[in-house]
Amino acid sequence: MRGCIFCQIVRGDAPARLVHQDDEITAFHDANPQAPVHLLIVPNRHIEGVRDVTPGDAPALGRLFVVARQLAEAFDLLDGYRLVVNDGPAAGQSVPHLHVHLLGARSLSWPPG
Repeated sequence: MRGCIFCQIVRGDAPARLVHQDDEITAFHDANPQAPVHLLIVPNRHIEGVRDVTPGDAPALGRLFVVARQLAEAFDLLDGYRLVVNDGPAAGQSVPHLHVHLLGARSLSWPPG
């Protein structure tokens, strides 16, 4: 999707501090971090949100969680971290491209938000 900022980041058309990129998944530092480590992990193919996921997306989404675990290890977060997925504006999704927030390196309280 041409106007999607995350699609632009995936293509290299918008700046971001990338920490991972492969054929299916891209990960980068959040521009407005809410924790000392706050990464966004996105499928390279534009999927607007969870409500738009199809069975064909399962391999990429499985890969997304593998990358999340690898990044947690790389950023030394194995004592604990949080993965967050917001779906839709009422849930706080500000960019309409499916993404997972990886948050860590501080105590995370419950319930969030």
